[in-house]
Amino acid sequence: MQSAILRARLESALGERISSPVTDVERRVLESVPTGIAPLDALTGGLPRGAITEFFGPPSSGRTSAMISILSEATARDEVCALVDGNNAFDPKSAAAAGVELNRLLWVRCRKLDQVLKTTDLLLQGGGFGRVVMDLTDLPLSHVRSIPLASWFRFQRTIERTPTVLVVMSPESIVKSAAALVLRMEMRGTDWSTLLNGLNSNIEIVRSQRSRPLKSYVRVYLHSECVR
Repeated sequence: MQSAILRARLESALGERISSPVTDVERRVLESVPTGIAPLDALTGGLPRGAITEFFGPPSSGRTSAMISILSEATARDEVCALVDGNNAFDPKSAAAAGVELNRLLWVRCRKLDQVLKTTDLLLQGGGFGRVVMDLTDLPLSHVRSIPLASWFRFQRTIERTPTVLVVMSPESIVKSAAALVLRMEMRGTDWSTLLNGLNSNIEIVRSQRSRPLKSYVRVYLHSECVR
């Protein structure tokens, strides 16, 4: 019953945001899209379409700032995005101030892991999104670890012939081999300057299906408005 209600609500929202709810599979090409973080894009080539990218790291490593940058870049290119908010932690005012065009963002607020997984499944099957972001960072780690690997491969199979990028934000790496790109984030250090103005962070390539070497990393500067 809950799944039927959720599907009806999502379809209603999608009908207002997306002109065609069915993704044209012929649009899928082997391309990547930028994150809006220039040093990271130069190193990775961007986020691969039709695949899963995972960002993981401890609190205050800049995960949320990276997520906001990805959504801002996508909505500025007139792509419709979806954010599956694992524990209702998204701040739309800060996101709008950072450049996210909220009229192109479907924000689904959840409070339980089961809701996150069901919602993501429905969004990916419905198609039409340039980016779908799963934010798991504020859910209990024991719950996040309980997600079976089969779930990630099911998501991957759903989007592999579409232009959708599934971005997973998590406290530790959980997508494993189902991800085409896995990036670990860590804070380089704090002082009053970074606390007031932004965050210096390292982003390390842990896994990549491209030919670039693993364990490469880039130092980036992220705005402080959405650091988490």
